[in-house]
Amino acid sequence: QLAAQFPESGGTYVYGRECLGESWGFVAGWAFVVGKTASCAAMAITAATYALGGEARAAQVVGLGILATLSFVLTRGITKTARLARVLLTITLACLTATALVVAAFSRQWSAPTAGVGEATAYGILQSAGLLFFAFAGYARIATLGEEVRSPEVTIPRAITRALGVVIALYAALALLLLATIGADGIAASALPLLAAAQAADVSWVGVFLRVGATVASVGALLGLLSGVGRTVLAMARRGDLPRRLAAVDPVHSVPTVAQLVVAAAVAGLVLLTDLRHAIGFSSFGVLLYYAIANASAWTQTGAYRRWPRWIQGAGLVGCLVLALTLPPGSVVVGALVVAGGVLGRRWLAARRPTR
Repeated sequence: QLAAQFPESGGTYVYGRECLGESWGFVAGWAFVVGKTASCAAMAITAATYALGGEARAAQVVGLGILATLSFVLTRGITKTARLARVLLTITLACLTATALVVAAFSRQWSAPTAGVGEATAYGILQSAGLLFFAFAGYARIATLGEEVRSPEVTIPRAITRALGVVIALYAALALLLLATIGADGIAASALPLLAAAQAADVSWVGVFLRVGATVASVGALLGLLSGVGRTVLAMARRGDLPRRLAAVDPVHSVPTVAQLVVAAAVAGLVLLTDLRHAIGFSSFGVLLYYAIANASAWTQTGAYRRWPRWIQGAGLVGCLVLALTLPPGSVVVGALVVAGGVLGRRWLAARRPTR
C-alpha cells in the first residue's frame, strides 16, 4: 500500500518521512540499516558454516568470499541481481522439497503433529514470536527497491503478498513434518532438525541436499539483505541523513555503488570482529521498530491509496511494539541505545551543518 504511493528506494525510511515526519523516517531507516547489517554478517557466516559442513576457522574467510562475490553482482545492476536471486530460490526450493519428500517417505515413526506447551508462559511465547519475526522480515524488502521496479504500483503489492504467502506455506509444511517425525523435543534438542529427521528415517544421505539447500538459502537471504540495506543508505544519503557521497549512483548500471560497497565493508568488519550468535534479538528489535513505523505510516493514508482497512495497520502497530518490548532484555536495551545514539548523532550533525 505504501510502496504503491511512494515508489522510491528506501522503503519505510521514505514512508515515515512522507507520512509522519523526518524524525520518524530517520528512526525507521537507522533501525533498518543497523539491524540488517548485523543480519548480513550472520547470513554470511551461516552460509559459510553450512558450505564447510560445520563450524570451522575458515568460516570467516569463506564468508568474506561470499560477501565479496554478492557485492560484485549487486554493483552490476538490478537485472543481474534478480537473475541470481531467481536461480538461488529455485535451488533452495528444490533441495528443501527433495529433503522433505524423502524424510516423509522413509520415516518409520509418525505421531500427531502437535506440540505440548508444557510450562510455556505468555511472555515466553511473545518473546519467541519476536525472535521468529527475524525469519519473516524479507517480504517487504521488495519495497526498498521501489524505483528499480517496473510498474511498482502493481508489481510491489503483488510480489509482497505472494512472497509472504509462499514462505508461510513452506514454513508450515516443514514445521508439521518435523513435529510428526521427531516431535517437539527432537526439534528442541537439535541445531539441524531437518538433518535429525533424516537420520531418524535412516536416510542421512539426504543431508547432502539439505546442506546445499541451506547454503544457497543463506546466500539468497544475504543477497536480499545487502540490496535492501544499500538502497536504504542511498535514500538516507539523498536527504542528508547520511553523508551525501553515499548517494552516488553508477551512471552505467544505475545502482548505488558507493553505498553498496560501504555496506559490504561494514558487514565484513562484523564478520571478522563480532560474535553473531546473539545478533538475531538485536536485529529483530530494529526490524520490529521499522515495521511499527510502517504500520503507523500506512494508517495515515487516505483515498485511492488505501488498499486495506485501518484496523489492520492498528493491529500491526500494536503487535510490533508488543513483540519488540518482550524480546530478551539485553536485545531491547542495546537496540534502544543504538537507535537513541543515531537520533542524537543526527541532531549533533544538523547543529554543526552551516545554514544557507
